[in-house]
Amino acid sequence: MSIRKTRKNGTQSPEPVAGNGLLDRRVLLGRGVALAGAMTAGVGTSLTGAAAEPLEVGPWSLGPGVPVPPYGQPSKFEQKVVRTLSNPKLEPRGSAARTPHHLLNGTITPNGLHFVIARGGQTDIDPDKHRLAIHGLVKQPIVYPLDALHRYPMVSRITFVECGGNSAPLYSKEPIQASVQALHGLCSCAEWTGVRLSTLLEETGVDPAAKWFIAEGADLPTMNRSIPLAKAMDDAIIALYQNGERINPSNGYPIRLLVPGYEGNMNVKWLRRIKLVEGPVMAINETKQYTILRPDGKAWQFYFPQEVKSFITHPSPGLNMKGPGFYEISGIAFSGNGRISKVDVSADGGKSWAPAALQDPVLSKAFTRFRMAWSWDGSPVVLQSRATDEAGNVQPTRAALIAERGPPRGTPNVAAFTMEHFNAIASWGIDGKGEVSHVYA
Repeated sequence: MSIRKTRKNGTQSPEPVAGNGLLDRRVLLGRGVALAGAMTAGVGTSLTGAAAEPLEVGPWSLGPGVPVPPYGQPSKFEQKVVRTLSNPKLEPRGSAARTPHHLLNGTITPNGLHFVIARGGQTDIDPDKHRLAIHGLVKQPIVYPLDALHRYPMVSRITFVECGGNSAPLYSKEPIQASVQALHGLCSCAEWTGVRLSTLLEETGVDPAAKWFIAEGADLPTMNRSIPLAKAMDDAIIALYQNGERINPSNGYPIRLLVPGYEGNMNVKWLRRIKLVEGPVMAINETKQYTILRPDGKAWQFYFPQEVKSFITHPSPGLNMKGPGFYEISGIAFSGNGRISKVDVSADGGKSWAPAALQDPVLSKAFTRFRMAWSWDGSPVVLQSRATDEAGNVQPTRAALIAERGPPRGTPNVAAFTMEHFNAIASWGIDGKGEVSHVYA
């Protein structure tokens, strides 16, 4: 089937494949021939004829630049690309920071924009004095100084980390009018480098009775979680580097645990102790918190992987449209159960769907960027994305998720921020003026 149709003037334009102007993903995967006609209206300034004005010479082209600093910083014109803080006055208490996904692209989150949950505030640790102890049901307990860990073979993994409470505002009874940053900003993706936890456990020797391990941080709350030992022997690492440089202080410097795909609190920051045990210790973070109370009175507990999920970042609330024409719908998808196999996009509130193009590389338990070509005619639409992972898990609708787990409970503020593992489809409504808002569809 052709993906182009011929205009009256003989040029060709992409053929819609779903409602409200979604175009075949091959438009983006090809060499751009199919895009040429779609992008002629309103996207740039046409330079035609011998009288075309030359490009203006800016002041930056008329003199030397400033010296390059020892450590590069973003351009002064990008000052709005920052995290939003739960503790903007920087008081000595717990802090959180959300990633501005609507102002980023690609799949890797810069270190300074990686989301943070720090219940005791950012912890500054002297790496020369810090130690990692591995003990409990092991044959030979060992205490590792940081310089010793750097002598072991290292691996790198690109993986996302997501707070168990990310996207909880979508559980609110009414759609909260906020940006992607406020709604989905408690997740990020980075390249993490360090030592396999299995390497260290093989050195200490694992007692056959050990089935779990306790990871404990050196921050004031001494964050701790029970984690199955099988995860330690699979893909867990003791991370020392984040995107090529030493881990950012707010993300666990000088050392953190990384358990790819598992909920964020299990990736314990400022790691100081790993204890092998027979069973979970039933800590507060796995009993009172990070459990899901069902309508029948039972609770989900020890449910570790973050479920398949996606959301559109461009356009999104706060990023309004500039008039009808060609656009690229873009967003991120991820799953704690493996790779993303496909992402479908709808421009009519879920009535029809079309597959988006997935940007390479598509990695396991990492952000995958999806892109969809779209010709918007200026009429009101509702945009949605729906991800499927390689295990066959499909992102549910909000209605289906709430039907399974029960309606919002408690006060609006509590109901909006106490729901864990919320991975339902998010919907952005666009009106005839191009204004984008959060809606329930």
